[in-house]
Amino acid sequence: MNRSRKSVKANQSDAQNELLVEGYDTDQVDMMSERVILVDTEDNVLGSMSKVDAHRGDGVLHRAFSIHIFDDQNRLLMQKRASHKITFPDVWANTVCSHPLHVPEELNDVEGNIGTKLAAIRKMEQELGIPIDTFHTDDIHLITRMMYRARADEVWVEHELDHILFARAKPEMLVSPNPNEISEVKWVSENDLTQWLNKKPIEGHVIAPWFRLIAENILPEWWGNLDGLPTRTDKEIRDYGDVSMIDSTRVDTSKMGVMTALKSHKDAVENRVISALSKSENKRLESAMKHLIDGGGKRLRAILPWLVADAVGEADDGLYDLGASIEIIHNFTLVHDDIMDNDSVRRGRPAVHVAFDHPTAINAGDAMLAVAFEVLAESPHFNDEHFRDLIQIIGSMVRRVSEGQQQDMSFEERENVSEEEYLHMISGKTAAMFTTCARTGAILSGASDDTVGIMAEWGENVGLCFQLMDDLIDATGDSETLGKPACSDIIEGKQTLIAIHALQQDPDILSNFNEVFGSGIEETDREVLDTVVNELSESGSIQYAHDKAMGYHAAAHECLNQLPDSPSMQVLRDLTDFQMVRIS
Repeated sequence: MNRSRKSVKANQSDAQNELLVEGYDTDQVDMMSERVILVDTEDNVLGSMSKVDAHRGDGVLHRAFSIHIFDDQNRLLMQKRASHKITFPDVWANTVCSHPLHVPEELNDVEGNIGTKLAAIRKMEQELGIPIDTFHTDDIHLITRMMYRARADEVWVEHELDHILFARAKPEMLVSPNPNEISEVKWVSENDLTQWLNKKPIEGHVIAPWFRLIAENILPEWWGNLDGLPTRTDKEIRDYGDVSMIDSTRVDTSKMGVMTALKSHKDAVENRVISALSKSENKRLESAMKHLIDGGGKRLRAILPWLVADAVGEADDGLYDLGASIEIIHNFTLVHDDIMDNDSVRRGRPAVHVAFDHPTAINAGDAMLAVAFEVLAESPHFNDEHFRDLIQIIGSMVRRVSEGQQQDMSFEERENVSEEEYLHMISGKTAAMFTTCARTGAILSGASDDTVGIMAEWGENVGLCFQLMDDLIDATGDSETLGKPACSDIIEGKQTLIAIHALQQDPDILSNFNEVFGSGIEETDREVLDTVVNELSESGSIQYAHDKAMGYHAAAHECLNQLPDSPSMQVLRDLTDFQMVRIS
């Protein structure tokens, strides 16, 4: 029986969320299904969303609260979040920080912020064991509100409109921390906290980004006048934008996850790419070469050599030149691939041959390949031996990518393609570039031949996993998210691993798939495509491709397990895992 688009998407989302929280504490996982209150920048309620969905990716703005309990000595009760918290484990924060839920009693925030205060009372009991009748809503005071976004790692993020609440401790208040939520509590004076904030962060004493904002910008306004709390509420919503784990201190980005590491190197690589592509004396050609670059992107392949070098040896600025060269080559292949595959959209914007014309696109791709090698030749960071190695390895990569593309095109003329042929094709077309990034990064770091070989193998496995995940995303995503028509591989009849497996199954259970596969009808009804995805799921084809991706994911980790661990190596581990959550 066909399911609706909504139910299909819901089931896909559930599966993705299960993958994201796999291995975490069961109580913490259960709470991630609670529904938070979505708001706009004026704190108007827009709807609801599960915690897991609101806290992943770029995050969705939702209402939160941070309550601060002060004793009769004006000391603040702080907590250290438990190590098995899913977001921001092991960091110090205010007394309790959490979310009002999308339930009638906690939605009521018009009159006296009753809903948020009730949520605070509920969470104080759940986290600190403070009996629920200890505090009344009149005992809790809204001081101000703030907006911020803080990334925990490559998966989890807080994007909150936070209600800042103050209250005085009651003489009868009993505190019995729930070890599932809190590992430690302490009372701190204003002076103690000031000194803490000004010290270089050490392991075990990191302050949560939202509390650092509060401590540096809000607490000083009120700490000296706690007895006047009822009269000092303001209507302001303070917008602090994006903040890091430790705003006031420069920290090693290798300790802050893949996304932060990528962002920290992105400008250095892009500046080199833009500079190289600006050499052309022909402005139309220059614009065509920059078209895809201007469309954005994480620059993963460009930054990967630097990340590898940092993990296995020494990294220097020459790795940015290498990364820029590889990034330009990557975009050159995309320009030509879009022409050969007749794809009109790339990264949510017209492909180069659509935005300009076919001859200009072909010419731009050719020029980009030339510029990429110019970048290598002009870099002052490579000795003669390294330069020869880079030219040989990158030249081999371009040849392998071209061979893979040619093999991919030949599949379109065949009814039957084997799994082995497909994997060989993507090994060249996609994985070769990851392998090259990893191998050259290791070589330039001064790593041993054995380490270079291990990293090349890691790159191969990551690249294969990457392509299989791309296939899954194409089948299960939507056009808006993908930046191209959804299920385009199926419509165009591409021999992906999903399709290869499906074509070997009973055609009676894949009737819609067989009708749509290779039809070439881009405007295929979304409901029809949903039935196709449903058939691929029920036939086991989607799961088969997913399991194969997981195999390469495990093999990549086995490669890293052969090398010494370090914060920089952890970034590569996180990057390996990042491939498995891209489908979200």
